[in-house]
Formats: sequence, C-alpha cells, structure tokens
Amino acid sequence: MNKILIASAILIACPFLAQAEADTATVEKQDSFSGDAELGATITTGNTETTSVKARLDMDHNWGNWENQYLLEALYKKDSGEVTGKRYLARIQGDYQLSNVNYIFATANHEVDPFTGFTSTTTISSGYGHKFINNDKTEFNIEAGPGYKFKRLDDESAAEAGYDTDNTWLAYGVMNYERKISTSSKFKQMFIGEYGEVFEARSETSITANIIDALAMKFAVIVRYNNTPLDNKENTDTETNMTLLYAF
Repeated sequence: MNKILIASAILIACPFLAQAEADTATVEKQDSFSGDAELGATITTGNTETTSVKARLDMDHNWGNWENQYLLEALYKKDSGEVTGKRYLARIQGDYQLSNVNYIFATANHEVDPFTGFTSTTTISSGYGHKFINNDKTEFNIEAGPGYKFKRLDDESAAEAGYDTDNTWLAYGVMNYERKISTSSKFKQMFIGEYGEVFEARSETSITANIIDALAMKFAVIVRYNNTPLDNKENTDTETNMTLLYAF
C-alpha cells in the first residue's frame, strides 16, 4: 500500500510539472461536438432461442482547451430463456490541453456486470497525458495517474468473502493507438491497466470500414483480465462483436 501511495504522489505531481513547461502558445480549438452510435444484434428462434444485443454511444466535445469524452455501452445476452450476459458501462473524461502534446485528465467510470460477482464497480482517476504521435494518419497517446476503485459485491459473493465492499487506491494507465488504414477504414487499439491490490486490464481492438457516407461496419475484440477474481470466476472475459456504426 505504501508503494501505491508513493506512486500516486509522484503521478499527481506530474501534471503540475508538465504545466510549468507547457507551451504557452497553445491554440484553443473551435467548439465542436461529434460522436458515433453503434448497434449489433443476433436473434434466433426455433430449436435454439438466443438473443444478443450490443449498443454503444461514444461522443467527443471540444470546448476551448478542453477535450471531453462521453461513453455509454450496453451488452445483453439470453440463451434459451436464461440471461447469460449483462453489462452496462458509463464513462466520462475531461482533458485540459496544456500544449499541443501535453494535457491533464480527470476520468470516472461506472460499470454494472453481475456475472463478475460484483453488483457495481466505480473508478475515478486523474493524471497526465502525452500525445507521442498526432497527425492526419496516426494518433498515439499515453495517460498515467493515481486512481481509486470502489466495488460492491453481490449477496452471494459477499456471504462467501465475508465483506460486501472492496475499495482500493491504484495506479491507472491508458494507451490509445489509432491508424487510418485507408480513406475508408481505420484501426484502433486501446489498453487500460489498473494496478492496486489486484491487477485489472481491458484491451479493445477494432477495425472500422465505411459502407456509405456516415454508415460503417465495425469489428471489435474486447478482453478483460483480473489476476485475482472471486472464487468460481474466470480471470479472463472475451467479447467479439460486429456492429453497424453511424457517425455524426
């Protein structure tokens, strides 16, 4: 725990050190709002009855020196009348641009996934971000900072564990990579790592190809990892989906 607190103190100081060296000639961006909505579904009836729905709304808002992101995501699966998957995620992040390549961020997300043994998980974090590559074809940035996670166990898991909440300080890191493959397609890779009393990570790899105008097809593979899951739970969850995406 002492190591985490020391690391957190160092990471908290990073944005202020960066601000002291920031380029004062940073140009404020024009106010803008954009985003994309995606939806995918599979429904079968007859001898096999299954339902699978994936929905996502991802929005960006530029306001002066601020770059804000808002994300809503939902996954629902049912097999032969039994719910086999249910996950809801909401995330908000604000980035304050110190220069063309340096920024400080604050983020919060809330996830509901009862199949992990937790009724809800909330994480907040802030720190420093740097854009290593930022041009028309490629974007690559890394973020790091301290964070705090609050988990609430469901009744069954709480009875087995002997406690109903799990709170911890953590070191938070994000890597974002985006590459335009052609004028109509792009590749994205995102990795989020959280290291505290346990290590948790999320990786999302996707390829998007335009169909016509603002309509596109997206293929994505999402991997979630927890090195210390609750009893009778797997440490790795994977999700593969193909959705229609509309950009606005």
